[in-house]
Amino acid sequence: MFKKSCRLVSAVEKKKVAKAVEKGLKPFYEMYLSAKDAFLKAKKKAPALFHEVEGVVRRHVISFDTGKKVKKGVQALTDVIKLEFASKIAGDEKRVQSVLQDPEARTFVERLTRGLGDEKEYTKIRKNRLFKRVLVANRGEIAVRIIRACRELGIESVQIYTKQDERELAVKFADKAMKIGNNASDYLDMERIIRVAKKMKVDAIHPGYGFLSENAEFAKLCKKSKIKFIGPSAEAIKALGDKINAKKIIHGAGIPVLEGTEHPISDVAQGTQLAKRIGFPIIIKAAAGGGGKGIRIVNKEGEFASAFTSCQNEALASFKSKEVFVERYLEKPRHVEFQILGDSKGNVLHLGERDCSIQRRHQKLVEEAPSTALTAEMRERMGQAAVKAAKLAKYEGAGTVEFLLDDTGNFFFMEMNTRIQVEHGITEMITGIDLVKEQIKIAAGAELAFKQEDIQFYGWAIECRINAECPHEGFCPETGTITNYLPPGGPGIRVCSSSHKGQVVSPHYDSMIAKLMCAGKTRDEAIDRMKRALEEFVIEGVETTIPFHKAVLNSKAFQKGRITTSFIEDNKILRKLRAPRRTLTQEQKAIVISTAVSHYLKKRGRFNDRNSAWASAARQEGLHE
Repeated sequence: MFKKSCRLVSAVEKKKVAKAVEKGLKPFYEMYLSAKDAFLKAKKKAPALFHEVEGVVRRHVISFDTGKKVKKGVQALTDVIKLEFASKIAGDEKRVQSVLQDPEARTFVERLTRGLGDEKEYTKIRKNRLFKRVLVANRGEIAVRIIRACRELGIESVQIYTKQDERELAVKFADKAMKIGNNASDYLDMERIIRVAKKMKVDAIHPGYGFLSENAEFAKLCKKSKIKFIGPSAEAIKALGDKINAKKIIHGAGIPVLEGTEHPISDVAQGTQLAKRIGFPIIIKAAAGGGGKGIRIVNKEGEFASAFTSCQNEALASFKSKEVFVERYLEKPRHVEFQILGDSKGNVLHLGERDCSIQRRHQKLVEEAPSTALTAEMRERMGQAAVKAAKLAKYEGAGTVEFLLDDTGNFFFMEMNTRIQVEHGITEMITGIDLVKEQIKIAAGAELAFKQEDIQFYGWAIECRINAECPHEGFCPETGTITNYLPPGGPGIRVCSSSHKGQVVSPHYDSMIAKLMCAGKTRDEAIDRMKRALEEFVIEGVETTIPFHKAVLNSKAFQKGRITTSFIEDNKILRKLRAPRRTLTQEQKAIVISTAVSHYLKKRGRFNDRNSAWASAARQEGLHE
């Protein structure tokens, strides 16, 4: 149905578009007249089919105003179609012509529903080419997200899990589930995952983010096993996953990069000399790094040796590679990334940017789309650079090209993430494009059906990562059992999570409990909705970053869009947080009282608590809490 607000379109625009529509509809109108008798016969002989077709027309093409007298006959139908069609897309004559002249739309209803339908097809693929069964090689929130996308596409899902995760929502939601081991490290066991995939006869594996999502060897193993890896090719992952190699590729294409070393550094003395040539401050990075790990900032020469060794050790532990490199450190930049989609035919487009500048230890905490820093001209230049980078690597699927933006408007390539991002949801909220579904369809052979100019952005969206961490204690990870979980709701609110009451927050996995996303027509409305949602969000049993996010959203700097990677320090956000008051259970309160009474009586010399069975029992109970 069409909204009444469409009647506000000027009469001149309506007349202009209606004329174009009338011209395009003329041959169909004549065809309709010639087939009038056939329609009437069809209504008598197959009324159910006739009413089904009539329903499609009513739902997608026209709505009748019952408050007005409607003319009878075919002319009335034509008049209403022209009026509603013009109201729906008035002022966009180019779009009208493209709909009416589309050679792929074979019928009258197809031509109109292609132009007026609410759901757009961003990729083209025949239904029989989609996967029949997909294995989800991940856990938690992203596993649930992939399962939901598969279900909407009519694809069966298979979830792998470990003993610790046997009560996870993803295991319950999936069509089938297979246990792969008892430890967190089993999610990285490539051979075992492939064996399960073969046993379950899956067509493809979706790696989500983290774990094996950017592992070129795993992508290669999938191909060797004739199982589709839902992501880019092993060659693209290898080329872009190595940050030194990626910088060479990007710099060769004329895209700006920060000054740095062109080869891995293994010697402290060599690294020191290169750092002095570049000029302090510099940053040391793991060549195979990601997720904020394997990064050290060095402000002066005397700090280099220890930072270099520390970075190498973390790189080896996290990525099984000691290779690091050095580049110029950009102080207080913005971290802006562009979402891209590419198909197997070499078509690539971007879906706008996300500002991910608010971070702790180089890991993102708050993201928003679009960025307050970009003008339309900057967005165009950075978007073109992102598309160019993806095309150079023959990129296929969903990915992100990340840039650093200085205060003068200069941008520099930082890295490319060859996977779906944690924060992809806010791009979905402002574009209406389901990135996970498109990612799966592209992997199945779909081609991009839209051009860059067809992508439209609506409003603003913000994401807060709700982590089980203590912000007032340097974001120290929390573990424990969630005793109460009540997510927010209402207009413009989206929560992506696999958390629930009774869930154990384990030290073996990432600390993220939920992704809270809020969208609005404007940035101010998105902020107001986020503030409301944070107040509504109830998580008990473990401390979370909710108080931190409240402090960020309430800060004047954030509200004015003054954001950099040093936002938390510059605005003293952590100083505004108070240590949370711990709620004691009845048993804990009894222990505290009994201990206090015991000490008091001992001090007064009334009795020796060493021989008191009551005090002893209380202490023992306290030790086992």
